Amino acid sequence: MRLSACLLPLCCLVSCTGYHLGGAKPASLAKVHSIAVTMFDNATLHPRAEAIATSAVTSALVQDGTYRLASKDRADAVLEGKLSEIKYSVLRNTRSDVQHPEELANTVTIRWKLLDAKDPTKTLASGSSSGTSQFYVSENLQTARNNGLPDALEQAGEALVSRLSNGYWWHTAGLV
Repeated sequence: MRLSACLLPLCCLVSCTGYHLGGAKPASLAKVHSIAVTMFDNATLHPRAEAIATSAVTSALVQDGTYRLASKDRADAVLEGKLSEIKYSVLRNTRSDVQHPEELANTVTIRWKLLDAKDPTKTLASGSSSGTSQFYVSENLQTARNNGLPDALEQAGEALVSRLSNGYWWHTAGLV
């Protein structure tokens, strides 16, 4: 009776030995524990989009939790990025005027590289990440585009962080 009472907790402990806390980082990033995110560049004509992109990636890093955010002088790696493209495509037109879109999709592309903080000439990882959002066009097309941009950048940021944390590309509903 005493043996079975001691054996039950022991079996519970042994059953969890294969699990690890934290993400399964790629082997090339095993020694990276903290990342400094610099302000991204903006190669598009959308004003202040670099700030939204940087904020989206930083937020995704914090939410994922695999890496800590740090200042450049205390980080193991430095993430540099460039918002390289924003594409708009028409999903639906109004019936009366085919030149006036009713619903649009925007696809953003962020090109990025993760550099070793001690040796900035050494690239630890690089790539491009995309995100897509759909939105209805109101009376003001520019306002509608501004409102749809953060969602697409959030998806691109999540894809970028997934690549750094898990080593694979993350796609949203096959839209990327």
